[in-house]
Amino acid sequence: MSRQAAVAGYFYQGTAEGLRRQVEGYLEPDAERVRARGILSPHAGLLYSGSVAGAVYSRIEMPDTYVLIGPNHTGLGAPVSIMTSGSWETPLGTVAIDETLADAIKEKSSFIHEDSLAHMREHSLEVQLPFIQYLKDPFTIVPIQMLDTRLDTCRAVGTAIAEAIKERRGDRPVASTDALIVASSDMSHYEPAATAKEKDHKAINHLLKLDPEGLYRTVRDLGITMCGFGPAVAMLVACRALGATSAELVKYTNSGEVSGDFDQVVAYAGVVVV
Repeated sequence: MSRQAAVAGYFYQGTAEGLRRQVEGYLEPDAERVRARGILSPHAGLLYSGSVAGAVYSRIEMPDTYVLIGPNHTGLGAPVSIMTSGSWETPLGTVAIDETLADAIKEKSSFIHEDSLAHMREHSLEVQLPFIQYLKDPFTIVPIQMLDTRLDTCRAVGTAIAEAIKERRGDRPVASTDALIVASSDMSHYEPAATAKEKDHKAINHLLKLDPEGLYRTVRDLGITMCGFGPAVAMLVACRALGATSAELVKYTNSGEVSGDFDQVVAYAGVVVV
């Protein structure tokens, strides 16, 4: 099946020409690129979070495949939902699902279920695609939505992703064929900017230390409204299993920088894991 764009013209420009211009405005062409294993990228409307997403995608070499993990905001579908066939549409064109890798990930964990309903109206993965489409053509994706964010589930999802990528890598010592693991998440929601920054950097510190359990506990214990903390934990689990050794905070900002309202902000962080 072909998954049609759900938020074109709402979260981002609805025409191909307008979307190309919008994405281009957020990219940093002179940034030094690294071969990353994973990234954290936000998923608000591009007006608010596009500068962070653009900074992150500007810092990485673009592989052929992207495992996209996002939070399930709609509540529809299975607790952890994967699409293993078909394609996704945006105004910039059609993106095929990597059926072989998606099937392999699904088979690695009983937590992961074939399901398209969770993806139909969810925006958290869709808003990643225009940046990738602008920078890489062609490419494939594996879309995963997480409604169940228990720690055991996050570990299982991350482990399944890593094992499937390792199998595809085979005996090649250089991970040039590895998929990039994209965790889609915003940070604190509807807090004063200073409060959001203080809380968020406690979570970000665990991202930078490649500490999935610490990230999970910190978000839970401090009540940080990081909507994609489950995908971020799963991404860290997978990246560590694939040999990640460091991470970098590329950019942190909040919606107040656009709206002028710093009393109730949504915050955004971009992190690269290598």
